[in-house]
Amino acid sequence: MTASAAAMHAPLQLPLGIQLRETATLDSLIAGDNAQILAAITALAHGEQPINLYLWGPQGLGKSHMLQAVSRCVARTGRRSAYLPLVDIRDQPTSVLQGLAELDVLCLDDVQAIAGERHWEEALVGLFDQCRFAGCSILAAANKQAYDLGLSLKDLSSRLSWGAVYGLRDLSDTQKCEVLCKRATLRGLHMPKDVAEFLLRRFSRDLPTLLTLLDRLDHASLAAQRRLTIPFVKQALARE
Repeated sequence: MTASAAAMHAPLQLPLGIQLRETATLDSLIAGDNAQILAAITALAHGEQPINLYLWGPQGLGKSHMLQAVSRCVARTGRRSAYLPLVDIRDQPTSVLQGLAELDVLCLDDVQAIAGERHWEEALVGLFDQCRFAGCSILAAANKQAYDLGLSLKDLSSRLSWGAVYGLRDLSDTQKCEVLCKRATLRGLHMPKDVAEFLLRRFSRDLPTLLTLLDRLDHASLAAQRRLTIPFVKQALARE
C-alpha cells in the first residue's frame, strides 16, 4: 500500500512513499545458521506466531530484506502490514506513527537510528503499548542488542525485548553463492556457480555489495543479451 507498498486491503494511508524491493520475499532467503530465525519470521508472517520479535546484528546480514519480506508476505495473505525504516523517517514528526497499531504486523527497521532522540523513543514506547493492546505484532531490527543501542529510555529497551530476541549470524561463502544464484533465478537470470564464486573472490564478501553487483550484471546482461560468464562479468564490471 503506501508506507511500505505492502499494507494491502487496508484503509490506512501513510505519507511516506517507502517502497519494498521486488526481490524481498521469504522464498529468496537462505537460512544458513539462521534457520531458527527464518522459521520464526515465517511463522509470524503467516499469522502462526502473533508475538513480537527483535533481530539484531551488524549491517550486511540481511535484516532489512527479512523485514521487507515479512511485510510483503503478510500483505499477500490479506492482512495489513507496513515496513518502516526509522533511518529514513527520523527527521519527520513522530505523528507519522499514528494509526500503525491498527495493522496486523509492523516491521520497524534501523531502530538504532533514533537512539538518543528522546521524543522518538517516547513515541515508540507509546506505539509498542498501543500495538500490544490492539494485537499488532512488531518485528523490529537494529545493529545491536536492545540494551546496547544507547537508548535513553530503558522502557524502550525492555519493550524491544518483550518477545523473542535473535542475533543474526553471517552466511558462509558457499551460502552467499547460493544467495546470489537464487536471487538471480528470481530475476529470470541464470548465474552459474563459478560466476558467483568469482564475484566472492574479486569483490567484497558482504551481501549488500554482492547484491548490488548482481543488479548491475542483470542490467548489463539484458542490454547485451549475453549470458553470465566470467569473461562477460569481467567485461561488464570493468566498463563501469
